[in-house]
Amino acid sequence: MDKVNKEYLERLRKAMKEHGIDAVVISGTDPHQSELPPAHWRGREWLTGFWSVNGTNGTAVVTPDKALCWTDSRYFIQAEEQLKGTGFSMMKEDGPEAVDMIDWLVENVKEGATVGIDGMTFSVSTAQRIEQECGDNGIKFNPDFPQFDYIYPDRPSRPMNKLFVHDENVVGESVDSKMDRLMTEVKAELANAVLISSLDDIAWATNIRTANDIAYSPIFVSYLYVDDAQRILFIDAEKLTDEVSAHLKKYNVEVRPYDSVLEFVSSLPKERRILLDPAKTARGVYDKIGCTPVFGGAGVARLKSIKNPTMLENISIAMDKDGVALVKFFRYVEENAPSGKLTEVGLGNLLRDLRLADPSCVDESFHPIIGWNGHGAIVHYEATEETDVNIEGDGILLVDSGGQYTYGTTDITRTIAIGTPTDDQKRDFTLVLKGHIALSNAKFPEGTRGSQLDVLARQFLWADGKAYYHGTGHGVGFFINCHEGPQSIRLNDVPVRLEPGMITSNEPGLYLEDKYGMRTENLLVVENWKTTEFGPFFQFKTLTMFPYDKILLDLSIMTPEEIAWVNDYHKTVYARLSPYLNKEEKVWLEEKTSPIK
Repeated sequence: MDKVNKEYLERLRKAMKEHGIDAVVISGTDPHQSELPPAHWRGREWLTGFWSVNGTNGTAVVTPDKALCWTDSRYFIQAEEQLKGTGFSMMKEDGPEAVDMIDWLVENVKEGATVGIDGMTFSVSTAQRIEQECGDNGIKFNPDFPQFDYIYPDRPSRPMNKLFVHDENVVGESVDSKMDRLMTEVKAELANAVLISSLDDIAWATNIRTANDIAYSPIFVSYLYVDDAQRILFIDAEKLTDEVSAHLKKYNVEVRPYDSVLEFVSSLPKERRILLDPAKTARGVYDKIGCTPVFGGAGVARLKSIKNPTMLENISIAMDKDGVALVKFFRYVEENAPSGKLTEVGLGNLLRDLRLADPSCVDESFHPIIGWNGHGAIVHYEATEETDVNIEGDGILLVDSGGQYTYGTTDITRTIAIGTPTDDQKRDFTLVLKGHIALSNAKFPEGTRGSQLDVLARQFLWADGKAYYHGTGHGVGFFINCHEGPQSIRLNDVPVRLEPGMITSNEPGLYLEDKYGMRTENLLVVENWKTTEFGPFFQFKTLTMFPYDKILLDLSIMTPEEIAWVNDYHKTVYARLSPYLNKEEKVWLEEKTSPIK
């Protein structure tokens, strides 16, 4: 593998020389800015050897004498290991030793040289920043260097999986209603048409899903154009079924070939004002627009992020189903861990089977992160045959997993002790849990952003001289993406207000390299609390249903209010899940949710 990667680098540098490129920036995504692109667009992983089933945040830069790969703190340990011997070196995207990739380009590429990208795999906003910074420093910019067309002869083809209709009784809204609301938002942004590139937005707008186009997300490769007179879905015809064709016809959605989108946008009349989200639209698409582009799209993303009452009612069903699968899983772990025969990979396979045993579970929502001891400190660890270890002796097991149910998407992390935990382990777990509880209990006025709440989850770790650098909460879709914008809870400011109906994760953590990781995660939904003379106030409602490991609690640093919160939550968990369990499972769950005294 190391030798092959170096050969790929040689091919790339040869292609760069032939096309007059002095430095190439290589994206890790696709023309739709997907977090986890199909194999066809995962060329950066193929080139660098830095990869994951769940997708890896990473951007590569190659010059005649340098090969670098930027990633964030979730992947530092993994990237260091996977990049060994490949010719690539890791660069830190965040944290105290972070180096800005574009700053590095400006400092290391000579004036008059050319920086190239494949414009179809960079968003308009990212490409424009690279172009501007380069131009300001006398560096040329070429947005039309599709490097993998030149060096990747056995590149996988685009996915051609069949589509299906997501039941509108579960969704709670018709396509006509969504399209009407969509156009209202488009016109509010002073446009009269919209081109949607982001696949989750398209799945939401059309009430259509598929399996396996994008791993772990039931969305499909396509573009969607909408104006007052036309609704056009650009998609490979092989993906359509009779059911889907009838569904699209019912809602007057025309189907055109996927590859015809560039020709279509180039032919639009100049007076057409087309709304484009610059963070989700490819630079290569933008360069072909023949009409007047209008940058925006925040209103469109907001529509998808706010779940209606039908969705929220159904996602409770998904949470109960997920909780039942987790009861079976963790009970099995507890009973079989003393044998020393359990493995990370084996547990991942078991958890997948338990979820998929429910007919409404289409897939996992991501590849499970199951880390024993030091592996739990790798934030996005992925157990493979090469890294797999046995669960034996005393230690800490971190399990981050989720399911794609037709009733909604789940995402949960639980950290448990196997054997007897140390005092340090109990203290660290409890510090994380205290932040998790503080965020769960937040009350906040209308207009509050996630960044204004983020410190609630970090405060107890900071007070102990400890920290984590990933976000505390990401938006979650409804049988779409596990990671969904625009809302989030994180240190850096995201100018999106939290509104009733938005779902976000709550997942503070702590990671001690080569020792253990502690993370606790539930999904929360924003709901109305009360209105005072200061205006509307909101709160969070916890959606996830599964107990915390009481063995890991350090009660000496918990307040009576925190203990009461855990007891109340556990009481709800037992009431919700016990009707679906057999006698032995009920006894197990009753003990796990018994009151802390």
